[in-house]
Amino acid sequence: MTGEFRALGVHQIAVSPQTPRHCGEFAEEKGLSFPLLSDRGNEVARRYGLVHELPSDLRKLYRKVFDIDLPEYNGDDSWTLPIPARYVVGTDGVVKWAAVSADYTRRPDPADTLEALQKMTRSDES
Repeated sequence: MTGEFRALGVHQIAVSPQTPRHCGEFAEEKGLSFPLLSDRGNEVARRYGLVHELPSDLRKLYRKVFDIDLPEYNGDDSWTLPIPARYVVGTDGVVKWAAVSADYTRRPDPADTLEALQKMTRSDES
């Protein structure tokens, strides 16, 4: 789908609270063709009200069942995660489309984002 975004002149980035090292490892592992930026301490996500703290029962689950040490990955002991969000920002810096859900399992399909971009392109041409 990245090729279709590029054909529309779109520049993609992703933002993660992981340390720069972990972001790099993840981007390499997943073969990302766009930058994955590190938002240490969820500072940017916090400014947009997109942060939640994991309760103690989930912390235990992350550590014991999933073997995920969030403080190690994120470089702090806050046990916070960003709420998944996807934005389409116009060349004027204005958000033109957004998809945000506190349920991390409900992420927008890239096809939905592509459709929003195509609509923007068509309306820009009019």
